[in-house]
Amino acid sequence: MPYENDEKNSGSVPAEPRDLHTLTHGELQELLSSLGQPKFRAKQIEEWVWVKNARSFDEMSNLPKTLREDLSRHLTLGGVTEVARQVSSDGSRKYLLRYQDGVSVECVGMPTKNRLTVCASTQAGCAMGCAFCATGAAGLTRSLTSAEIYEQVMHVRDDFNARVTSVVLMGQGEPFMNYDATLGALRRLNSPDGAGIGARHLTVSTCGVIPQIMRFANEPEQFTLAISLHSAVQKTRNALMPGVRKYSLVNLYNVMGEYVNKTGRRPTYEYALIGGINDTEPELQALCDFCEGTLAHVNLIQLNEVDGSRFHPSTEARAEDFVRRLTSVGVEATIRNSRGADIDAACGQLKQRAGH
Repeated sequence: MPYENDEKNSGSVPAEPRDLHTLTHGELQELLSSLGQPKFRAKQIEEWVWVKNARSFDEMSNLPKTLREDLSRHLTLGGVTEVARQVSSDGSRKYLLRYQDGVSVECVGMPTKNRLTVCASTQAGCAMGCAFCATGAAGLTRSLTSAEIYEQVMHVRDDFNARVTSVVLMGQGEPFMNYDATLGALRRLNSPDGAGIGARHLTVSTCGVIPQIMRFANEPEQFTLAISLHSAVQKTRNALMPGVRKYSLVNLYNVMGEYVNKTGRRPTYEYALIGGINDTEPELQALCDFCEGTLAHVNLIQLNEVDGSRFHPSTEARAEDFVRRLTSVGVEATIRNSRGADIDAACGQLKQRAGH
């Protein structure tokens, strides 16, 4: 139990203040009861925390002042500190956010007309070690909690002063190596008592952690799945994505068939085109063979330049070749308009660093 009863004191005293974001509804009600407050206050407090993103108890204006004082003695509001913020020429904004323990992550806000997409991180750093990605270069610091993932989205929302219409968990980290927190964040983002974003507008991107793909297929919500494929040739994929070597392409192909049968949803395959590596004729043929006859959308990404990397982007003409060939075998394919590359905010460029 989070609180200990002490008969000498009025109510319950926490061993140390807890972040309000970590309390369940029941735990919050229990604390309120110990403070002599009615249970309905829990709903009011949760609205301040999850919907309004309150940064202090003083903001909670519909609560009695004495309750606000009591809450501030028992709880903290966690929160993030913005260490750095960059604005791209295309209107995207990249943030370096620091949590209470000093760990930092990056996230990106991408506005388009009347829409706002947030690219959020699920881990500080990443253990997957993809050869072309800046995030994995420093390894994994730690996984984030569901509240820490959620707080990134709310920080971007408040900075733009606009409703977030979609979220992609494509920032730092491998979401399926932090499965429970990722699902918790998605559910809070989807909830009308949270950000209220439709499930189909919440996308998880995985390198292809097969056991968790099937687990994800069995979740009741209609969340969207994206697979970082980057090659349909096993040897090439092993070299580019060493973190998923043990999950073969044959097994990935089979599990994606099961995923589609189970959910009826179209997954996306992400494919960063790297000059001379995965944009060759054999690589294109292998990608067509992998996708043909399946329900899939291929999202072609011009590899984003990373300082010091030996990899370089393919040409626009080659990207268009890929679209044509995939379309000719009945596979939906598009070239993603990469956002924020001028501020190192595009796919594969996110790092945990304050110096820019």
